[in-house]
Amino acid sequence: MRSDVVKTGADRAPHRSLFYALGLSEEDFKKPFIGIANSYNDIIPGHIHLNKLSEDVKRGIRDGGGIPFEFNTIGVCDGIAMGHDGMKYSLASRELIADSVETMVNAHQFDGLVCITNCDKIDPGMLMAAVRLDIPTIMVSGGPMLAGGDGDERIDLKAVFEAIGQYNAGKITEEVLHNIECKACPGAGSCAGLFTANSMNCIFEALGIALPWNGTIPAVDPKRSEFAYESGRQIMRILDAGLSARDIITRDAIENAFVMDLAMGGSTNTVLHLLAVAVEADVDFDLKIVNELAEKVPHLMHLSPAGEYYMEDFYAAGGVCAVLNEVKRLDVLNTEAKTVSLRTIGEVVSEFEIKNKDVIRPIENAYSSEGGLKILFGNLAPAGAVVKSGAVDEKMMVHKGQARVFDSEDDAIEAIRSLKIGKGDIVVIRYEGPKGGPGMREMLMPTSAIAGIGLDKDVALITDGRFSGATRGASIGHISPEAADGGAIGLVEEGDIISIDIPNAKIELLVPSEELDRRRSNWKPNLRELKSKWLSRYRRLVTSANEGAVLK
Repeated sequence: MRSDVVKTGADRAPHRSLFYALGLSEEDFKKPFIGIANSYNDIIPGHIHLNKLSEDVKRGIRDGGGIPFEFNTIGVCDGIAMGHDGMKYSLASRELIADSVETMVNAHQFDGLVCITNCDKIDPGMLMAAVRLDIPTIMVSGGPMLAGGDGDERIDLKAVFEAIGQYNAGKITEEVLHNIECKACPGAGSCAGLFTANSMNCIFEALGIALPWNGTIPAVDPKRSEFAYESGRQIMRILDAGLSARDIITRDAIENAFVMDLAMGGSTNTVLHLLAVAVEADVDFDLKIVNELAEKVPHLMHLSPAGEYYMEDFYAAGGVCAVLNEVKRLDVLNTEAKTVSLRTIGEVVSEFEIKNKDVIRPIENAYSSEGGLKILFGNLAPAGAVVKSGAVDEKMMVHKGQARVFDSEDDAIEAIRSLKIGKGDIVVIRYEGPKGGPGMREMLMPTSAIAGIGLDKDVALITDGRFSGATRGASIGHISPEAADGGAIGLVEEGDIISIDIPNAKIELLVPSEELDRRRSNWKPNLRELKSKWLSRYRRLVTSANEGAVLK
């Protein structure tokens, strides 16, 4: 066992002495040591119950013959960090989480790892560490929040952000806004729509690194506790089988993850995170593959923010494996990929079927014959940009408009709230990329403001930053190269015409190349001064969004 390094032989007497202080017996040293990385805290609604789930995981590990050791990681609530400088730390926290999990596991030589997680950057951060460590690992989600609201009208956090725009436009009163904010988030769990956290937790099933139902059992459902216990048992079986993280996270698994993402129309942030996971797994993954898959994978779901359904509906309709079993009919799933169930993904999903064909549509009645994400290329984004095409209104799929240019998210929000953006405009927000931000802030505030004033079907927004999973509309992010790296988005001037053609995966700045060369010769980066040592270090080391925004 890997843990023999810290518990076997005369030289390890001091180590054993410390373990005795923890309450271990002599018999315990014969058992595998399992690390539990838990991101429990009191600031993220999706995490406030993870301490209880860890007790279930521990019971499962003990009943399976192992010894559990729990440790914690940090976690940022993207909703609370949204719209101010705190969001600069969100994506950067992914790297801290990956590094801290690696540190704890290797410092104490655990034999296996259970990652209890639930929200945006914590999910991929823990998975990146697991792939880096390459030991037996299983992911355990805390589960989604139930939808809020009154009676027949259900809402989620997205409704609150969009209500701000309605309030600023004089469409609702402060009393109505207050009523919405009080009822949108009823309790524990990751926000109720198909936002980044829930997208990633669903993708874990498609990757094979979590058991079925990881992504959809509601946080408050008693079955979530049962799921945690069974995951604790399963890590011991995975350990006995000698199945490590990289045995599961392969090119085939990453392609399966994108198949799921395309079919459900998940958050654009999943592209960023899956690219980062691919880097850790030493898988060279070209963004163009996403578009190739999108041509084969139909869009089968319209959960919030794109539609009227929520994660609890997805759970009742059959969950992730029902979707994967449906698309398996098209031969787009790598069915031989391994999973933590110790069966192939094809074997696992074959036991599931769609239970509600309104929530999960059959292939024959898909929302679109193409998947719900698209990678755009062109002179404005030669290395790619990402759009949640499944959440874009039909009339905005092809659009030309004049650029309204802002060098920060804050300036754009002010212009939108002051009603200075008109129909047909294309809002350009730059210097918000991995380096420029730094930290690639999510743009839910400006997109929600646009939706709140009723322009989400008339105005596009492009940025070298990124979008919350709760964003809808013609919102194109991850423009690469970013402005801070000399990308063409840094050369856009007020009034320039930009062409967006989502069906044909194109985004073009309609300015002659000679004029762009002239602008480039006079260009200087407009980078904000940083006081934070961590963000300064992050800016120096972070790569482009099309490379996963990982650290060099």
